[in-house]
Amino acid sequence: MRFARSVALAAVLLAAPATAQTPPADPDAVLVEELVVTALLPGPAWWRVFDADTTVYVLGAPSVMPKSLAWDQSVLTRRLEGANRVILPFNQVSVGLFSAPGAAINLLRLRSRTPYEASLPPALKARFEAVRTRSGKPADRYRTTNGLAAGLILVDDYRQASQLTAADPAKTVRRLAKARRIKVEEKSYDAGALLGQVVRTPVAAQQACLDDALDEAEAGPSAARRAAQAWADGDVRGALTAERGFEKCLASAPGALALDRRFKADQAAAIAKALKTPGHAVAVIPLRPLLAQGGVLDQLQSQGFEVKTPGED
Repeated sequence: MRFARSVALAAVLLAAPATAQTPPADPDAVLVEELVVTALLPGPAWWRVFDADTTVYVLGAPSVMPKSLAWDQSVLTRRLEGANRVILPFNQVSVGLFSAPGAAINLLRLRSRTPYEASLPPALKARFEAVRTRSGKPADRYRTTNGLAAGLILVDDYRQASQLTAADPAKTVRRLAKARRIKVEEKSYDAGALLGQVVRTPVAAQQACLDDALDEAEAGPSAARRAAQAWADGDVRGALTAERGFEKCLASAPGALALDRRFKADQAAAIAKALKTPGHAVAVIPLRPLLAQGGVLDQLQSQGFEVKTPGED
């Protein structure tokens, strides 16, 4: 059920009490510029984190890409050979067994007897209706009282209708790794205990989420397709130009910054752990969390690990 999936994803970013009345800053807005480098090798860009006897090859992943995008996998294939592990993005959420009853109650509290757009002023209602109509969805699909939930579902529906996916390239890397019997490391976060925070999201944060979702959908898939092609060509700066309504929508929620720091710290810790085993490993990290100030590579550099960019031999 996609409503439940989208709201659960929102919930995992709502760990802190809903006290803020203005949306927090985008945690991935400021990048470490010296890391934003065009790749020398064919295909998408890779960064390298290493010590005396271990290298972790890090593939930066776009936030979204066309489902049919073809990209050069030759470097990936070469780096999977002999790898002792593959680390995939730590961005999965689940509803734990013991928290499921409470999660169900909170989900029901978000339900409404009328479509969300019925509560909107005329101009905003027209925008919402136009976007969901282009995605082929009826108004009743968005029967919620919460703007954050409505925004997440809306942009998810838009991406599905536009044949855009956030699953790749991690899905491809997982498949290739398992075919080679390489250990795959992933992490899920229990969203059940946090679902209640969605209900208490301040109106300002809900509105920011909805605006960002509408902006991305109204821009259409052309920008995302261009950015994904830039990614496939190793053009890192071009790959970072995609609309980010879904990600900015999540960032608007209370507690989002704390959870973002947790995701990045856990991902950096996984790479640091891999560096303790001689040989090499492969990691896949979303581009902006990888390259942002305070991001995964920035944290690893601050811990004393050496990082080489895609523009270095």
